[in-house]
Amino acid sequence: MVEVHLWSGLRSLTGGREVVEVEASNTGELLRALVRAYPQLEGPIDAGVSVAIDGRVIASGLTEPIPEGSEVYLMQRLRGG
Repeated sequence: MVEVHLWSGLRSLTGGREVVEVEASNTGELLRALVRAYPQLEGPIDAGVSVAIDGRVIASGLTEPIPEGSEVYLMQRLRGG
């Protein structure tokens, strides 16, 4: 299981939970599992999110592996400027 820390704007969509657990081995599975477990997250996820694993924002797409015991954060999409 992967523990996913959510930004404050998503917590109302998960019953107030700051951390949720889903079964996933890569970033794509993570996002799909979050939507399955919490269908109300589909809109924000489809609008674009950033995933950080162990302090590193993943920019390589949906196939980045999530190592066992990793610290995972779902954040608003980070954009350069």
